[in-house]
Parts: sequence; C-alpha cells; structure tokens
Amino acid sequence: MKARSTAAALALLLVTSGCSAGSSASVSPGPDTLSVGYTAEPANFDFTRSDGVAIPQALLYNVYEGLVKLDPQGRIVPLLAKSWTISPDRKTYDFQLQQGVKFSNGAPFTAADVQFSLMRVKTDWTISLKSAMDVVDHVEVVAPDHARVVLSKPSNGWLFSLTSRLGAMFSPTGVADLANHPVGTGPYEVASRRRGDSIVLRENPQYWGRKPAYRTVVLKYFADPTALNNALLSNGIDVISNLTSADSIPQFQGDDRFTVQQGTTNSEVTLAFNGRRAPLNDVRVRRALTYAIDRKAVLDLVFSGRGTLIGSMVPPTDPWYEDLSKVYSYDPAKAKQLLTEAGVHDLKLRLRIPNLPYAVSAAQVVQSQLADVGVTATIEPLDFPAVWLKQVFTDHDYDLSIIQHVEARDISTFGKPKYYWGYDNKHVQQLLAAADSGTPQEQVSDMKEVARQLNTDAAADWLFLFPNVVVAKKKVTGLARNQVSESFDLTAVRPA
Repeated sequence: MKARSTAAALALLLVTSGCSAGSSASVSPGPDTLSVGYTAEPANFDFTRSDGVAIPQALLYNVYEGLVKLDPQGRIVPLLAKSWTISPDRKTYDFQLQQGVKFSNGAPFTAADVQFSLMRVKTDWTISLKSAMDVVDHVEVVAPDHARVVLSKPSNGWLFSLTSRLGAMFSPTGVADLANHPVGTGPYEVASRRRGDSIVLRENPQYWGRKPAYRTVVLKYFADPTALNNALLSNGIDVISNLTSADSIPQFQGDDRFTVQQGTTNSEVTLAFNGRRAPLNDVRVRRALTYAIDRKAVLDLVFSGRGTLIGSMVPPTDPWYEDLSKVYSYDPAKAKQLLTEAGVHDLKLRLRIPNLPYAVSAAQVVQSQLADVGVTATIEPLDFPAVWLKQVFTDHDYDLSIIQHVEARDISTFGKPKYYWGYDNKHVQQLLAAADSGTPQEQVSDMKEVARQLNTDAAADWLFLFPNVVVAKKKVTGLARNQVSESFDLTAVRPA
C-alpha cells in the first residue's frame, strides 16, 4: 500500500548505516549525485515488521536484493540467483547463486543466507504479506552456491512473491537493528537519514554487479505536493518519483528542461469498507455505497482523468484482468433503494484517510456523493504512515477509508478474514487456494472468478488504478515507465 499504498496498499510505507538517524549528511550536487522526490516517508527501515510500501520503495533492489526481481515489463528475471530449475511436481526449486557476492558489512552471501532469510520470514516477520511464505516446507544448503527450496505443495504465486520484499536476502550478522541499520547486497547502502527530510544512499563499494551510474542518491520527502513540484522546478531535486497531482503536468510538459512519462501501476485506489461493522456487513449497504459513487468523477478530479477504471483488485498487467468497472454504474436512485431495503436511514460513517493528496481529494468527492443519497461521511485525515497504519490497518478502527494499494497481486488479501477489509468469504478463500496450486490455466480461471465474486459482494469499491507519472530533468534517463514492483528501482537510472 502506499499511500501506493500501500498496501496492502497498502500501497502503502529508511535507514542509517554509519550515521545517526537524526543526522543530516552533507551531499554536494554534482554529476555523480541524483536527488529523487517522494511524498510518503518511511517510519523506519524494517519492512519485515512495518507494513506499507515506503520502505521497500526506497530499499528493495537498491539496498536489499533477492534471488529474483521483476523487470519493467513485470517478468521474473535472475538477480542473486543466476538460474533456477523447478521439479516436475512443481514443489522443488534449485537455485544456482551468483558467486563473489558480499553483504555491505563484508559478510559473504551463500546458500546458508538463502536458508536463513526465507525461513526467517516464517519465524520473525510480522507483516501481513508474510503468509506467502507459509508454503515453504524447508530450505536445503546443497552447496555454498546452490540452495534448494522445497514447498509443501505446488504454488503458482511463490516464485512471484520472491520478487517482493519477502525475497530479500539477509545476513545473520546484519539483522540486529533492521529499523535503523539495513545490511544488504545491493548497489547502495544507507549513509544517513534526516527524519522528515531525506535519506542518503551511497554506492556500496563491495557490490558484486554492475556499478550504479550515480554514486550518491538522495531520497527527499515532501508532505506537500506543491513543495515537491517546486523542488524540481527550482533545481532542488532531479526527479519526481510519481506525480501526485495531474494539475501539475502541464507546467512540466511546457518546460523543455523536463521529460514527463506516463505508464501504469499496480496501485488500486480503493474505498475500503469495514465489513466487520454493521451495517457495512450487509452486502446491500456496500452495494448501495458503490452505486452512490461516480468513479469517473473521482478520477477526473483527483487525476484529471488519467488512470484506469478497473472495478476489481486486478490491474491490466495481471493475466486474469477483466474490466469490471461498469458492473456498478453510477446510480444514486439504486443506492437509495438498497439502503431502504436494508432498513438503513440517516447513516453516519467515519471516512478515515491518510493525509495524502490523492486520498484527501478523493474523499471530498466521495463525501459529497454519499451525502446525495442520505449518507453522512465525516472525513478524518490521519498522519501517514504511522497513524493510519496503526488505527485503520492494524486496529481496524474505521468505517470507510481510501488508500492506494500498491503491492503486486494483492487481491489475495481478500482471502484473509483478519485483514483490515473484514471480508470473510469461504468460497473466495477456496478459489484463491485452488488458483495457487492448480495449473497456470486453472490459476487464470480461478482468479477471474475471485475478482468477479469480490465485485458481486462489493467487498470494496475500486475507485481507479493510479497512473505512474514520472517527471525528470532531461539529463536523467533509464527511469521505468511502469511501476510494477514495490521498488523505485534506481539500478538502471543514469545520466543522458
């Protein structure tokens, strides 16, 4: 998630190595330095215990690496594993590892670290996504450069999950203080952090692969989108990682100093219903609220019509995508009828949202449209990530929320009754399990049925899919057009 997201997700969450967390590093601008602007700052650097996307956005692929990663087209490609084979029963994976790899603290990377890292997800991680590793039965160290992972059953989603933070490799000597001192094998290490302002990444001198084009990368955080835009216009930063306001696009398109590129994301901007609470546990009420919302009007206001109406928790880049956006066409009369049938009158709901631009703008439209059908929604902005994650995501203290869920293939969260949706459908849970263990063809068929069932149940209202709009100085190239992973991948970015 961020608030992409988030996200879940949840869409949705930074690091010191050699400097104290509150210190400010002195970074001189120059050809070897890149500065990237973001809107959601991580609360800490430990993505094993903190949900949301802000931490892996900064660290995954840049500081931490996994056996595999996603390329810009969403394909699984080698990283720390130079190759792998899968047994005929689809339960045993043999990974041949890159040699000569070291962690940033000097410890060598071997198959024993693969065993340590993957089993540690099961024993030490606490975030909601960790369940994707439950299918791992055990990990064998066949040789220093050969790790064997044995699953308890076939899983179509397991290798894909390794491209996320779940696949990050750790050293037993580098996990003592993950919240402040990340230790990975990536091209960068964290040099310093200034809370509320920036994180500085510096080139890892022990990196095993191709050296990054920029020796220093400054990740700058802005709570206000206008300040973020002004920072690029005034040469304070070189890149805006994802433009949060479409109204700003013309000023950059009309300036020959910059390039503006738009692609797609996994980021479903979702109106969440707390299905544990009456009357939201009544499908008629959830459907009524869904009919009451004009999603095109939300998209037009929040992002000037840029983005995609989807109607499900499935982006077009997933193989089981179907356009379900027209199932609940905007129909206030139908919304009022359903509320009457459910015996609900003068409904008052708390709309608790992250204090991020897209959520605030969307909430204002949702509030107005719900008022048109007699529902009062009180908007309560919460500091993101810390307060929103604690009160809404963890404590489930909300009626409605709006959040950008950014994790890939996070439709599986609807199979978890304890997740903050409060959605519990045994048929959906069975379909998700069958999709994961069946053939690839069965996976597509079952996942389509899951998406349709979620839509039928109005398990949430998927307002739109966020576009990926990156703005950069023309001297910066190699930025991915599509945001398909949790990482803002710096490894291919270089000067023109």
